[in-house]
Amino acid sequence: MRTLVVSDLHLGNRGRRDVLRVPEVRERLLAAIAGVERLVLLGDTVELAHRQPRRTMAAAEPVLREVGRALGPEREVILVPGNHDAPLLRGWALAQGARLEVCHAVPPHASLALERLESWLAPARVRVSYPGVWLGDRTWATHGHYLDHHLLPDSAFGLLRPAGRDVQATSPMEYERLHRRGGRSRESLPARLMTRPVATIMQTALEPLRVLPKMLLNTGMAPVTARVLDVQMRRSATPAMARVVRRLGIDADWVLFGHVHRRGPIGDESWPGENDGAHPGRPRLVNTGAWLYEPLLVDRAAAPHPYWPGGAILLEDGLPPRGMGLLDDLGAEQLHPFGPGVSAG
Repeated sequence: MRTLVVSDLHLGNRGRRDVLRVPEVRERLLAAIAGVERLVLLGDTVELAHRQPRRTMAAAEPVLREVGRALGPEREVILVPGNHDAPLLRGWALAQGARLEVCHAVPPHASLALERLESWLAPARVRVSYPGVWLGDRTWATHGHYLDHHLLPDSAFGLLRPAGRDVQATSPMEYERLHRRGGRSRESLPARLMTRPVATIMQTALEPLRVLPKMLLNTGMAPVTARVLDVQMRRSATPAMARVVRRLGIDADWVLFGHVHRRGPIGDESWPGENDGAHPGRPRLVNTGAWLYEPLLVDRAAAPHPYWPGGAILLEDGLPPRGMGLLDDLGAEQLHPFGPGVSAG
């Protein structure tokens, strides 16, 4: 079945960096949808990590309605929530306990927000799966946010935990409980220092870095920042994703994920993973990229670029997953016509 996989749309991003708010960009996505039988939205479809869900849902609605109309009643969209749209099903997922499987069908009534989102995707047939979904006998897809828990601090941009200090999660529910404890906790600083001293110290020390995007924008630092993130991706994030796959017992040739916003591998790139030696080179990891214009990574750059928005993966029967840049021929002024400012959105 010909399938298009996209992730990290972040519709309603408060920094107005979600490029699908641009009509020309939406046309590109709709044109790509026209050539497939199935669409997978692989997490962080809607930006619900902030405290203005009504505004973000309002921004997402017209885009998702266009997607649903483009698919029509004969085609399917599979929604796999991630960490930024976790409110769609977080309560439901925790309530499953040990019953939560690696590819668990989610009912539309898991939350009011999920019901609304599914209605916007009509008349397409909608299926929701969490934390991942099988897209064939040997291809598993997930948003990828479980990898955070194998990094220090718990973040997509942390350092790989040493084996002796690594978390021991072996099921989706154990990862969900880690997320609940280690996410944006409401605990006081002293309480967090008592329970997670190293992670808390690192997170506190890195807090000032949130202002750096505004300071560094237009200083020519984007290539340096992108290269630093690439090193982190190769040495930490990708091996962490491989750990998740191994811990969950996923027997796949290919694992598709998003979350880190870095499309690839591109060209002859090789991404190191981590395996037990029994199946060297398996599974192969492929990242979708994102649909955010992030100036700190692409300022003064041009596509093809690993952090250029518009990444997608095409699945076709009998062929390996193929990464694509659907917006590679569009310039910065077309992708981000709302001003150069950067928001920590």
